[in-house]
Amino acid sequence: MKIINKWFRIIGQQVFSVFLAAIFITACKTTENPGSSTETEKVNSKINNYRIIGYVAGWKADWTTEKIDANKLTHINYAFGDIRDNKLVSVNPTDSVNFLVMDSLKRENPGLKVLISVGGWTRSDHFSDAAFTEKSRATFAKSAVKFIKKYHLDGVDLDWEYPGMQGEDNMFRAADKHNFTLFVKKIREALDRQSKKDGRTGFDKYQLTMAAGGSKGFTWHTEMGEVQKYLDFVNLMSYDYHTGGTSVTGHHTNLYPSDSPNWTGSSAEQSVKYFMNAGVPAHKLVLGVAFYGRYWAGVGAADHGLYQWAKNSRTGGFSFDSLQAGYINKNGFRRYWDEAAKAPYLWNPDKKMFITYDDTESLRYKADFIKQKGLGGAMFWEYSQDMKETLLDALNKDLR
Repeated sequence: MKIINKWFRIIGQQVFSVFLAAIFITACKTTENPGSSTETEKVNSKINNYRIIGYVAGWKADWTTEKIDANKLTHINYAFGDIRDNKLVSVNPTDSVNFLVMDSLKRENPGLKVLISVGGWTRSDHFSDAAFTEKSRATFAKSAVKFIKKYHLDGVDLDWEYPGMQGEDNMFRAADKHNFTLFVKKIREALDRQSKKDGRTGFDKYQLTMAAGGSKGFTWHTEMGEVQKYLDFVNLMSYDYHTGGTSVTGHHTNLYPSDSPNWTGSSAEQSVKYFMNAGVPAHKLVLGVAFYGRYWAGVGAADHGLYQWAKNSRTGGFSFDSLQAGYINKNGFRRYWDEAAKAPYLWNPDKKMFITYDDTESLRYKADFIKQKGLGGAMFWEYSQDMKETLLDALNKDLR
């Protein structure tokens, strides 16, 4: 009140009224636009700027605290848990030891969150059944709470590939579209109850996230506008736009569409638009980046192999460490840059081999995109593919 009285004495009632009106208008604009950059900046300022989320492969047996730099991460998503009899279960013999390692990383970074990621490409077979009935949903939610308590984890990441659609060989139903919403809601309720019991509040509450395919089809087969209400954030898999399953080469993790006349596929920018149009606010979207590359051999030579026919060619992938060691401007491979797509690629004319990947330059553009669009941060697959931390260091430099 002393400050207010001082304002009255100095500038008078009329000016003060104008001042209050300006504050009111600004407040209304902020309230009406919860996804605005202003609101997003407030959210991000509370979570150590932007999230940097690393998926860690649970099938690797030699994880130690020395191999993971906890201070460069906000979250670890440990991959993967599975579903058996509608319950979340551990599947790797090394999980118990690895969970101890992940928990120990919190000594270096007390703010680090470790989540169990459930499913993935090869373990999404039983999601549809677990989400099918009220009883099955309750069974899974109860088991999820039990699982994270047992292993001292901070939440659950759902990687259902995909609700209502065929992934590798997963069961799927038309009913998945609404059942997925009910499934996520039930898990959220169970985690919130346990958070209250354990006295975990604010950003320390047990978290619930999901990994989402970056296609428009994913938003058609889900109710993302409803689903996002129960999630802390959505990890957008904005990679694998081109894989060995496609008969034309192309960027697999490009930020923007290419201006090539042969361009096919999607882009991270388009994926973000799909999900925002489906009702997911920008600050809940975490952009996926790739710590690995994909290749095609036996490719046509035009445009250095970019967007060329590759039917019946040999395909596969490389870790970024491998690309650095033996491919990027080495052994007959030359790096090229697609300015429109903001994406690098490699071409070897003798081997007729094309490689698509992310590097420090493409990550810089993605970090700028994250800031411009008010997104929640970056997620990557997968930590062991960049053990020299070249890409992880780039993310930290550009985002944190």
